[in-house]
Amino acid sequence: MKYFLASICIILSVINSQSQTYEVGAMVGGANFIGDVGRSSYIYPNSLAIGGIAKWNRSDRHSFRFSVLTTKISGDDADSSEKGRQERGYTFKNNLTELSLGLEYTFWEFNMYGGRRANAPYLYTGLTYLLYDSLKLNPTEGVLEKYNGTGDFAIPMVVGFKTSVSTNMIAAFEIGARYVMSDSVDGSVSPDDDYAYYHFGDTNNNDWYVFTGITFTFTFGRQPCYCNF
Repeated sequence: MKYFLASICIILSVINSQSQTYEVGAMVGGANFIGDVGRSSYIYPNSLAIGGIAKWNRSDRHSFRFSVLTTKISGDDADSSEKGRQERGYTFKNNLTELSLGLEYTFWEFNMYGGRRANAPYLYTGLTYLLYDSLKLNPTEGVLEKYNGTGDFAIPMVVGFKTSVSTNMIAAFEIGARYVMSDSVDGSVSPDDDYAYYHFGDTNNNDWYVFTGITFTFTFGRQPCYCNF
């Protein structure tokens, strides 16, 4: 939570700038995990995810974007369609907080000042830093337990559609997969070598998680001029 509050303060600090149009707002939706425990469905939001987002609209086609998102994911082998996982019976829960910075590309010009509603699909990618709990297997109970905190980088791959609600408010729907640079989020591979004995699952495939939800942003500053870019 302290990372979330600190990031919100950073986002709000951009409001004072008046040289370009900035956006600041909120993200809310659901998250699901794809790994070695529980369901393997690609889009199955089953945990609440909330966060904040800020953008610098550097041209009418692309924006620099920063966001912070927090969620609590879980997995239960009993929910899997794979018989092997059902028989194994592992479960886990993990708290995730991500900080993401990158580029949002809009497929065509998104002009909020043209006198009519603006609509456009977009893509986003960049670099994400993920904070989460290290887990280790309790083989007696079949539960993956927290024992430390850790972090890893992830690559976000987001597709969305945005629309102008007014000349200073934008709503968007997006689905974004995050490819984690490790296989440790569900505890199947521990980052601590002392627990290597308890590794399980496919250690050649890293973890993923997916955010599905909406964003609402408000614009600040003068109407943008992109002639100097």
